[in-house]
Amino acid sequence: MSDKKLRIGIIGTGGIAGAHMRAYLQLDNVEVLAGCDIVPGRAKAFFERFEQPQALAFDSAEEMLQAVQLDAVSVCTYNQAHAVCTAAALEAGCHVLLEKPLCVTMEQAMEILRAEKRSGKIVSVGFQPRYDPNSLKIKEIVQSGELGQIYYVQTGGGRRRGIPGGTFIEERTAGMGALGDIGCYGLDMPLNALGYPKPLTVSASKFGVFGPNPALYPAGADRFDVDDFAVALIRLEGGITLDFRMSWAMHLDTTGATFFLGDKAGLKVLPAGGGAWDGTVGGMTLFHDAFGLQTETPIPYKQHKLNLFLEKVRDFVNAVENGLPAPIPTSQIIYNQAIISGILESGRLGKEVEIVIPEV
Repeated sequence: MSDKKLRIGIIGTGGIAGAHMRAYLQLDNVEVLAGCDIVPGRAKAFFERFEQPQALAFDSAEEMLQAVQLDAVSVCTYNQAHAVCTAAALEAGCHVLLEKPLCVTMEQAMEILRAEKRSGKIVSVGFQPRYDPNSLKIKEIVQSGELGQIYYVQTGGGRRRGIPGGTFIEERTAGMGALGDIGCYGLDMPLNALGYPKPLTVSASKFGVFGPNPALYPAGADRFDVDDFAVALIRLEGGITLDFRMSWAMHLDTTGATFFLGDKAGLKVLPAGGGAWDGTVGGMTLFHDAFGLQTETPIPYKQHKLNLFLEKVRDFVNAVENGLPAPIPTSQIIYNQAIISGILESGRLGKEVEIVIPEV
């Protein structure tokens, strides 16, 4: 191994770890030296599958971090383990690429942020849709001021039928369902476009309708105890109201368009919350007044061949190698997490809740 190569480890070698591994294998300036998983033998089998016999396999993060000197790790565990594994990696002197969502509770989130601050290392969170040219175009339009003062945003998305399996459907491992799996993406797109304003309050409902029903979800109804649909009204700083909904399963094909309403113009985005930006479905439309006339300007989606996951990993590696800030920093994603945690709390209590973000 060249001295110039970054030494990478992977914590959790289940499903999403494969995408991390494939991305790292395409980068010349890194080498994956080790991996771990609490399921005995899984890490070893993972490296065998990717033909990486030199990589060391362990059954715990603690053992791996003590045995191998690493520069950075990908944390690919189930949601409830994100905080403890990220904090352990930071304390061992590693930078962290953390799979979404950040975690489950605000207490876990603060554990991550405090460990990051103590360590002087970076944590970048895995929101690869940010690298899509169309997401970048949305942010460019919103940040340009062309819409004027934005006061209302509707966003969301989801699936008519799309409940996963494994650790995703149990609270003890995932902590939440659709909210953590795809809801965090649905929130990140508009929040990032807006510049991540601070959330103030949340009024929400969450449901588990399809998941517990054996007729609708025979693969795991007996284990399902998380949300498969959620809706929330979120007040943000700057007088902005965010209307959000997210689905794993419903009797509908879409929860509607994403749109930004400003006092000068409005922007409508299809399909809702992002999706396959291949230029074949939907697009963006700018609703504005020109020369005294109500005008609609279509903005077609850009077709591209970018591997967004690879772009995410490459950006993280570049930040580590060159001492740059985290590409997708916890200072932003703490607001995403605060909203998700607020939705869970509001849904449980059946009333609006104030969002409190402690100081780091």
